[in-house]
Amino acid sequence: MDYKELGLKAGIEIHQQLDTAEKLFCRCPTCLRDTAERTGEFHRYLRATESELGEIDRAAREEMKLVRKFCYYTYDTVCLVEHDEEPPAPMNPEALEVCLTIAKMLGMTPAEQVHTMRKLVIDGSNTSGFQRTALVALSGALPDGCRIETICLEEEAAQRVEDETFSLDRLGIPLIEITTAPCMHTPEAVQQVAGHIGMVLRSTGRVKRGLGTIRQDVNISIADGARVEIKGVQELDLIAEVVRREVERQVALLSIRDTLRERGARVDHTVVDVTALFSGTASAILKKAKSILAVRLCGFAGLVGREIQPGRRLGSEMSDYAKKCGVGGIFHTDELPAYGVTAEEVARLREFVGAAEEDCVVIVAATRQRAGCAAEQVMIRAEMALFGVPEETRKMLEEGSTAYMRPLPGAARMYPETDVFEVEIDAARWESIAVPELLTDRAERFVREFGLDEALARQVAFSERLPTFEAAVAAGVRPTVAARTLLATCRELARDGVAVGRVSEDEILALLSAVEAGRAAKEAIPDLLAELARTAGEGAGAPLDRVDAAIEKMGPAVSGADVEAIVRRIVAEREAFAREKGMGALGPLMGVVMQEIRGSVDGKVVSEALRRELKRLLS
Repeated sequence: MDYKELGLKAGIEIHQQLDTAEKLFCRCPTCLRDTAERTGEFHRYLRATESELGEIDRAAREEMKLVRKFCYYTYDTVCLVEHDEEPPAPMNPEALEVCLTIAKMLGMTPAEQVHTMRKLVIDGSNTSGFQRTALVALSGALPDGCRIETICLEEEAAQRVEDETFSLDRLGIPLIEITTAPCMHTPEAVQQVAGHIGMVLRSTGRVKRGLGTIRQDVNISIADGARVEIKGVQELDLIAEVVRREVERQVALLSIRDTLRERGARVDHTVVDVTALFSGTASAILKKAKSILAVRLCGFAGLVGREIQPGRRLGSEMSDYAKKCGVGGIFHTDELPAYGVTAEEVARLREFVGAAEEDCVVIVAATRQRAGCAAEQVMIRAEMALFGVPEETRKMLEEGSTAYMRPLPGAARMYPETDVFEVEIDAARWESIAVPELLTDRAERFVREFGLDEALARQVAFSERLPTFEAAVAAGVRPTVAARTLLATCRELARDGVAVGRVSEDEILALLSAVEAGRAAKEAIPDLLAELARTAGEGAGAPLDRVDAAIEKMGPAVSGADVEAIVRRIVAEREAFAREKGMGALGPLMGVVMQEIRGSVDGKVVSEALRRELKRLLS
C-alpha cells in the first residue's frame, strides 16, 4: 500500500512495569505469584461513576451493558489497598525517580507538581473501578523528528486469570506510560520507534523484563478513516504487521461504505422474533436458544461476509459488538447454510422477514434479554458501516489482526484522585537525577574497550545478563569468555535440555573467576555448568564452594608435563596421518587430545603443545 497517499498517521503508547521494591500506592512487594498460592478470594460488581459534569464515559457505559460478577484472588503479599478497602499510601518515591530518569533521558520537561488522577476502568482489572495515573513530564525528542508527548506514572492492572476472574498480585505494580505524537507514517517507523523507546527503558536497568512486563498500544488512522487504538501488542516484531492489518481493515471498510451507498443500503430497525422457524433445527446452537431474533440489513448482501483482515469479516465486527451483551456470536445469511442450518431454513427465514436478494439477515440466539441487546448492537454496528470506520478501542489477536473492545474513551473518563497528595518536582530534585548510559552507546564501548565484535557486543549490552557480564569483566575475566559463556554456552545447554536457569548468576560469576584463575579450563565451562544445574537445590552452599565441588568432580587438573606426554603419545599413534597432512593435522588431532583430557586444560595450551610436537616430527 502507498501509506503516504492513504495519509497514514500513527502514534504509540508504551506501558512498562518498573522494577521497584514496592508497589505504587502501598508497601506491598512487586512479586508475581502462582494462583495456587492464593490465600482467599472475594467478589465485586463494578459500575461507572459520573464525571464532575454528571456524565458517564461512553467506554464505561459500553462495559455496563452486561452485569458481571468479578472474582479476585488475594495473597499474603497484597494488602487492603489492592482490595480497595483502605486509602492509598503516598506515591512510591522510587517509582517516581525512575520515571524522572526516563524523562530526562528523553529530553523532557518535568511537571512542577505531580497530581494523581482516577481513570475510569470497569472491565474488572481494577477492584476500585478506576486506575490511578499521574502526569510526570511533557514534550520529549525521538529520532527522525518524532516526539514524545507525555510520560505518566500509573498503577498496573490486575492480571486476568480467565473470564471474570483476576489475580491481585500484579495490581498496583508501578507502570510508566510513554505516549508519542502521531508522527509515524509507515508500519516500519512505528516498530522502529517502539524499539528505540524500549532500548531507552532497558538502559535504566530499573524496568522489569519478560513477557507481559511491557505492552504497546498503537493509535492508527488514515485520511478518510478514523483513529483506532489497538491495545496489548506485547511482541515488538508484530507491531508493523498490526499497523499494516489495521490500514487494510480501514481501506476495506471504506470500500464497503462506498458500495453500501451506491446500493442505497439501510438498516431495518424492526427486530423480528424467528424462534418458531427453527423449532426443528439441527443446529445445536439454535436448538438450545430460548429466543432467536432476526435483523434485516437492506442492501448488505455479500458485504457482511467480505474479508476486511486475514480471518476477519464485517460480520466479525458485528459479532464483536453483539458479544458485549453476553451472546456467543451471530449467524448471517452471507455464511448460511452452515453450522447445522439448512438451505430450506435460510429460505424460510428470508421470506419471513421480507428480505430481498440484495439484503442480508442476521440472527442472534440467547435468552430474550440478551438476544434483544445483541440485535440492537448489530444494528448499531451496521449503521456505522454506512459511514465508514468507527472510532474505537480494539484488542490484538494472534498474528496481528484485531477485534473490537469498546468505544474510545472521552473526557468523562478522568477525574481527580482526592486521596493522594501532589508531589513537588523542584529544580534541585530534577538536577539530581543521573542519566544512565544508553545500551547502544554501551555496545559501542564494548567494541572499543573489550575488542568484542559488533554483533556480540550488542547482544551482551541488550541481554538480561549484562550485570553479570560487567561484574565478571570487573573481576578480571576475559570479556570474550564472559560474553560467550553467558550468551552462546548457556543458550546451547538450554537447547540440549540442561536446566541452566537453575544456576545462579553468582555461581556463573564464581565459575568464570575460577577459569580465569586457572583452576579450570574454559573448555570445561559447559560440563561445569551442566554439573551445577544438575546439583542445584541438593544442599546449601556458597557459589564458590559449589563451583569448587563441580571442578573436583571433573577430576584433577592435568599438569603441563601430562599434556606434553598425552600429545606425544597421540601423535605417535597417528604418525602416518601426521606425516601425510603435515601441519594440517593440527585441527583433527586437537579434537582427539581435548576429548581425552575432557576440558581440564585450556585449549590454547594444548594447541601450542601439539604445534611443537608436529614441528618436531616433521623436521
